[in-house]
Amino acid sequence: MRLILVAGTTRTAEIEGITAAGASRDLLVHTPSADSEILAYGDTVRAPVTPVSPGGCPTPAVVTRAVRELLGFDAAVVDAGLATPTGAPTVSVGARPGADIREPDPVRTAPGAFAAAREFGRALPDDRIVVGETIPGGTTTAMAVLRALGEDALPATSSSLPENPVDLKERVVAAAFESSEIDPGQAAHTPELAVRFVGDPVLAVAAGLVTGALESGTEVVLGGGTQLLAVAALVRHAGVPAPATLATTPYLAADVPDLAPAADTLDLDLTVADPGFDAPAAGPLSAYADGVAKEGAGMGGALHLAAEAGRLGVVREATRTVLDRVTGDGDRSTGVSDDVPIDDPEADDGP
Repeated sequence: MRLILVAGTTRTAEIEGITAAGASRDLLVHTPSADSEILAYGDTVRAPVTPVSPGGCPTPAVVTRAVRELLGFDAAVVDAGLATPTGAPTVSVGARPGADIREPDPVRTAPGAFAAAREFGRALPDDRIVVGETIPGGTTTAMAVLRALGEDALPATSSSLPENPVDLKERVVAAAFESSEIDPGQAAHTPELAVRFVGDPVLAVAAGLVTGALESGTEVVLGGGTQLLAVAALVRHAGVPAPATLATTPYLAADVPDLAPAADTLDLDLTVADPGFDAPAAGPLSAYADGVAKEGAGMGGALHLAAEAGRLGVVREATRTVLDRVTGDGDRSTGVSDDVPIDDPEADDGP
């Protein structure tokens, strides 16, 4: 089993008020690079910042890393258009950073990246993969892609902010179609075009990866929320009907009441694992329960794995340990912790 983090950027994230994935607009460009390092090493090693929301909510990557230290699973990072260097080892599929979707042709590399990621997914040796994403501004581009596919019956995408800026997103999506070569619904059954003209590179790469993995018989868990729901829609429009699982957090599920019927429409088995971040002992992690971030960096998928292993009850404490390390309050570490299960001696810290 391997958790694969698809990491990239879109300049759509620079729109004021569109995302909480970074302490400021100047710093959010580093979020995917830092998330990748936290997953790989348990700390930032090259990224200049630790990703936090403007209000101080830590990146979901600390949760995913904490579960990795508990369970010892393998991980890989796919470069889906990183705008700043990362110290994490990455797989390249030819993606480049995405432009603002209000510009014409914002993801020109989408068709090629989708095809390369599809081949990568087909070639994976794993019986099972969990796919997560990290891209500030990605819920807005996901909304536009669902419109391009004609999936109007699916719910509106969630937000990393406590109050989803739906009106702002609607204006951005409308402007995207005004400058685009496609109209809403016109990209049905052509997922590469939907992503190229109104999406982001992470959607292109994640959809290609999942398409290829399902085609080869690999079991796929989509670890995330409405962005991974958009990935599933892209996979279905690529003509792949194989079932998959959507694993998310209770904070995302509470924000999207129609998530369960939407998952059912796309033949996804929905699972929700609660790490108890609303408890008094959660400290800064309580921001998730208050509606900040909610999901991301494979957090829902990691929690699903912890629940399967019967270790969900210790995730909160493990996450606090990782958070202390990442923020400089604890000892630095570059390996999987000593808490890797003793019956898994082959667990390592890289793909």
